[in-house]
Amino acid sequence: MSETQKVTDLPSAAPPGGNGVDRFFEISARGSTFGREIRGGFATFFTMAYILVLNPIILGSAKDKFGHQLDHVQLTTATALVAAVMTVIMGVGGNLPLALAAGLGLNAVVAFQVAPLMSWDDAMGLVVLEGLLICVLVVTGLREAVMHAIPQPLKQAISVGIGLFIAFIGFVDAGFVSRIPDVASTTVPVQLGGTGTLSGWPVLVFCLGVLLTIGLLARRVKGAILISIVTMTVVAIVINSVADVKNWGLTVPKVPDDVVASPDFGLLGHFSLFGAFGQTGAITVVLLVFTLVLSDFFDTMGTVVGISAEAGLLDEEGKVPDLGRVLLIDGAAAVAGGAASASSATSYIESAAGVGEGSRTGFSNLVTGGLFAFALFLTPLLTIVPMQAAAPALVAVGFLMMTQVKHIDWDRYEIAIPAFLTIAVMPFTYSITNGIGAGFLAYVLIKAVLGKAKEIHWLLWATSALFLVYFAIDPVEQILGVK
Repeated sequence: MSETQKVTDLPSAAPPGGNGVDRFFEISARGSTFGREIRGGFATFFTMAYILVLNPIILGSAKDKFGHQLDHVQLTTATALVAAVMTVIMGVGGNLPLALAAGLGLNAVVAFQVAPLMSWDDAMGLVVLEGLLICVLVVTGLREAVMHAIPQPLKQAISVGIGLFIAFIGFVDAGFVSRIPDVASTTVPVQLGGTGTLSGWPVLVFCLGVLLTIGLLARRVKGAILISIVTMTVVAIVINSVADVKNWGLTVPKVPDDVVASPDFGLLGHFSLFGAFGQTGAITVVLLVFTLVLSDFFDTMGTVVGISAEAGLLDEEGKVPDLGRVLLIDGAAAVAGGAASASSATSYIESAAGVGEGSRTGFSNLVTGGLFAFALFLTPLLTIVPMQAAAPALVAVGFLMMTQVKHIDWDRYEIAIPAFLTIAVMPFTYSITNGIGAGFLAYVLIKAVLGKAKEIHWLLWATSALFLVYFAIDPVEQILGVK
């Protein structure tokens, strides 16, 4: 936990032994208050509400093997429903401030890699299979054992890498950083703004939001992140009403014409568990499921460790409380996402915004999940927060998580090099899984080279072997004749 967090979150709650809700969620025991949990729940929702817009766009823009597309309104309903239900279940069952929704990256794999090979029902059936397989790994204890086998310095590096990653997400999504088009024939992959300079009202909103957020954090203002999000949303609405703004991105900050929207549950239950085997070869199906499982498995692992560490919930051995239940719920979320045709649902690193606001328990999930439930009917009202107003929260939380880098022993290369690769690869490849894989492989290699192979847990050997296949998936597919 960062020094900033330690100062900001000193217990000011009522002494342990309050009402039943307090005792159930251990709110006072964890040094939190109902106010902090509520603020954190709002902050988490606003930083991940974009998924209500983005997931339908990604899945709805793709066609399956037969040219069919999923309905946009039905996708919005399915996305909100799964996020609401699984976030609440995680709060009650796992008691972690960890929200869940359709996983970015995973939904792109489903839309553009899986669906073109089969029907949508078959593709969502593979997502359900992936979730069931993860649940089996949890029930057998294998998934939890892998997490416990990770050395503490690598867990800390995962948290730091995630901090840089979500800060980078904030900069990119706000338009402060953008990818240089390939036609530019330049070796520089990203640049400031869209043209090498900052321009436009949306970027100004983001910059002001960052300044406001860090100023409030420095002043130890309670609710700093949420205050910033709400304030900059109001500013964005005013700017949008008086200025000619061409592009806010996915969410335009304006008062909606209609506050209520009717949900459409038509996609629920539309999946075929084994239909994919009839559409494509068994090897292809196995490789697709392997890709989904590995991405979901380690994205969640990194997110759970990172969020728990920043919330100060890891025990003396660096273990997450009630980890088995947390991982089982996450696996069930993948099943629910596939069954609802919303793609695989997973834990969201944006939950760090709620932690930065003070969330320490699953009670904040009741707030976040409740807002997703309201979104089933009030989507126009709850999606007026532009990314430029929410992204400063990601940058601020990135800083808070980055402070854990001081706990890594940089003088020991056998730890420092894997930690560095874990931290660097996450933002540079835009993937938590890739960073964890690079760190694992480097750790195993260096330990073996130094003659310390016996110190490596067998699960790290096995996991590293899987990552070799993961990173070399293209030649493996060619060898197996899939491509």
